[in-house]
Amino acid sequence: MPMLSDLLRKGQLVPHHSPWPRAVVDPATWEVAATELAEGQLTLLGYWGEGRAVHMALLDETAGAIGILSLEGLEDRYPSVARYHPPAMRMERTIRDLTGLDPQGLPDNRHWLDHGHWDRRFPLADSPSQQAQDAALYAFLGAEGEHLHQIPVGPVHAGIIEPGHFRFTANGETVVRLEERLGYVHKGIEALMAGADLIRGVQLAGRTSGDSTVAYAYAFSRAAEAALGLEIPTRAVWLRALMAELERLANHLGDIGAICNDAAFPLMLTHCAVLRERVLRTADAAFGHRLMRDRIMPGGIMADLSDDGAAGLRNLLVDIRRTFPALVELYDNTASLQDRTVGTGSLTAALARHCGAGGYIGRASGRSFDARHVLPYPPYDELAFDVPLLKEGDVNARIWIRIREVDQSLSLVGQVLDRLPAGPIVTNIPFNSESREGLALVEGFRGDVLVWLRLNSEGRIDRCHLRDPSWFQWPLLEAAIEGNIVADFPLCNKSFNCSYSGHDL
Repeated sequence: MPMLSDLLRKGQLVPHHSPWPRAVVDPATWEVAATELAEGQLTLLGYWGEGRAVHMALLDETAGAIGILSLEGLEDRYPSVARYHPPAMRMERTIRDLTGLDPQGLPDNRHWLDHGHWDRRFPLADSPSQQAQDAALYAFLGAEGEHLHQIPVGPVHAGIIEPGHFRFTANGETVVRLEERLGYVHKGIEALMAGADLIRGVQLAGRTSGDSTVAYAYAFSRAAEAALGLEIPTRAVWLRALMAELERLANHLGDIGAICNDAAFPLMLTHCAVLRERVLRTADAAFGHRLMRDRIMPGGIMADLSDDGAAGLRNLLVDIRRTFPALVELYDNTASLQDRTVGTGSLTAALARHCGAGGYIGRASGRSFDARHVLPYPPYDELAFDVPLLKEGDVNARIWIRIREVDQSLSLVGQVLDRLPAGPIVTNIPFNSESREGLALVEGFRGDVLVWLRLNSEGRIDRCHLRDPSWFQWPLLEAAIEGNIVADFPLCNKSFNCSYSGHDL
């Protein structure tokens, strides 16, 4: 990462015992970083603010290196990154809502998380501040042309999905523009973490997005351990990966069926739901909770795997390997289903790369980033697996990435069970009398989950930021649906399956 390397050579790192390079820079260097993002030399991994500071986590994909840039001592404003790099837009709008810091040159000045119903203070600011009075007066973007009409959908939807507003501008049935408004399930999770101990912190992290509770607890725990310089027992390292792959299996199986159901093929939903339920029940028998919530913690894990639990997991592998191929063949050979998925909701490789889209969305559009592979963490650095990659970028490609990742996760579960070491599953957390920082990137089923935290001298959380992969995926749904018919939106939306709760924090 050339820019960060220059800072390292000049000795301009902040002495916070961070496991990743972090540099406090001036506004001019901040804007240089923004232009390098716009030029594709760097990828935006995370962007957050607090009191009088803003921070960016940047990735050099070629070198596989991460660095953090910070602007500190801010009064009320800082140079906008989104002015150069649009994927930073919603993050800067969020920083302004949460901290009151104003990004100068921000192309879109509308509020994002603040819907006009908050208390009159910024949750992450140093002191109370008057909130803007126009947060509820949200103007959706329009489109010019004859015979256009708008279709509002949400924020309350059918079924049990979370709230989000989708505003379509259409010409007949063809979508000309889609604009999203999210933030309806903002729960102040980062503010709740301030002052909490690590156990309370990992519990909150695991509730950021319910279908990714393992990934969030995993990332939070690794960030805390990086801050503390803590090595955990080897058995715990391998069992964490086992839980992560079970979570990936359950979600991919559920998604494959749900996407087909939105294409009017409920038979796939029924069969995939049976397999998903089988995974959840086996996880419950193995670790004591269907979603494996509150099983990963800083220092290790809270529930060991018994011989009976391991036997149940091996039976699960046999069951899915026997049943799943027939479902894949059914999907691939059903012409009416292929007619709905092939060529629908296409996302270009250039746009996926520009926005740093991860997970099945990025990999279906030619971006091969997988944190387990590019930035390998134990035990994935010792496991054999492939990262599926396609270039078509349509609904069909996103289904096939999931299908192939199911195969890879089955293999990974088997490898972990074959090589699982004996020994303890948790170690004591040491006390540190100085402030420390930690960052971790863990591959969840949607993509990479980032957690950055700073511990105070008492070992409590001073500040924690959690970044869901959906931050970089939600805007791409707006691009993918353009030119498709309105009736295909549920299909495209489900093929993306972005998290509302993970995004709204």
